[in-house]
Amino acid sequence: MSMFIGEALAGDGNEVAHIDLLIGDKNGPVGHAFANALANQSNGHTNLLAVLTPNLICKPATVMITKVTIKNLAQATQMFGPAQAAVARAVADSVAEGVIPPSDADNLVIVCGVFIHPQAKDDTKIYQFNYEATKNAIRNAMRGEPKIEQILAQKDSAKHPFSPK
Repeated sequence: MSMFIGEALAGDGNEVAHIDLLIGDKNGPVGHAFANALANQSNGHTNLLAVLTPNLICKPATVMITKVTIKNLAQATQMFGPAQAAVARAVADSVAEGVIPPSDADNLVIVCGVFIHPQAKDDTKIYQFNYEATKNAIRNAMRGEPKIEQILAQKDSAKHPFSPK
């Protein structure tokens, strides 16, 4: 498969984390999106590589896309601090646990959309919730979950947490 798609929500309050991600081959559509994300920056939406620490990226290489406009240094610090560390660690742990085969780590890339609420304050929760959401989104993507049977079975009873219906 040329593209794996995952999504996950974790946590609560202003520190809630929502991750949308694509995993795919460097030479496919996800690879093109990855390169475009790094090459095409815009004001308030600075895309960045997920790193375990400076000079040590995770693999598969992962570009983080901000899903909320960054308006101040505090928000930038949250993205470039606890969220970046959490996403990188979740990717590395997913490879270590075999969710992403280690043999594919150099051939795949990840495009990871990261939501941080503008009123989030607790860096520990930002890290914890983004780690959990990223791990779950990767697992869902690599397993092709949810399966269509689950979607069809729950489509009429599912309640979106931020929708009036």
